[in-house]
Amino acid sequence: MNSPQEKQVEAMFDGIASRYDLLNRLLSMGVDIRWRRKLVKQILEQNPNSILDVATGTADLAIMVARKSSLVRVTGVDIAENMIAVGRRKIEKRGLSHRISLQKASALSLPFPSNHFDAAMVAFGVRNFENPVTGLKEILRTLSPGGKLLVIEFTNPKGKFFGKLYALYFSRILPAIGKMVSGHGSAYTYLPNSVKAFAEREAFLQLMADAGFEQQQYTELSMGIAALYSASKPMDEK
Repeated sequence: MNSPQEKQVEAMFDGIASRYDLLNRLLSMGVDIRWRRKLVKQILEQNPNSILDVATGTADLAIMVARKSSLVRVTGVDIAENMIAVGRRKIEKRGLSHRISLQKASALSLPFPSNHFDAAMVAFGVRNFENPVTGLKEILRTLSPGGKLLVIEFTNPKGKFFGKLYALYFSRILPAIGKMVSGHGSAYTYLPNSVKAFAEREAFLQLMADAGFEQQQYTELSMGIAALYSASKPMDEK
């Protein structure tokens, strides 16, 4: 059963599902597509047959991976049913239903056996986990030994001038645009607040280590407004 916090996040994303993709493109000016492409390139270097996409949302990342490689199968999970419904329509429209499957599930209790997937990915979803380490441990459990996890997440830019400018955009302008387009102002107030509160850079690498991953590293994206993290399941772990 979902906790009150998970139910709140679920309701929020269900409320913006129909406008979610449009808002992502508008609010990031399309740069989020470049970030996802970097993740896709890295995850396919592992030659995986099966990939778990946690917090899949409307399945943008799952679709991108499946279109890039005709061999891979992707299983996406999300707690918001309306987001999954949008994702399923997109998958069917692109003729990818035989290689991408979506289901409702919490990242804290994944409905898959241990050592099941070759790789896993999360795009802008880890900060929504009620307990990030628990979610990361669940992902670790479902990965085969040596399996790789790749995560994209927002960060706070370090540069003094750009950092202040971006903070203004993120805390004032973004919520206003989000409310105007989606009619759901609280979702886009939640976004900057969740980014400010979330562990980032070295702190997130430590969370990955605490969950049992090894070889943790990250690369900053677009002047530090996001980061691409990677880590692996130890080969000797079952």
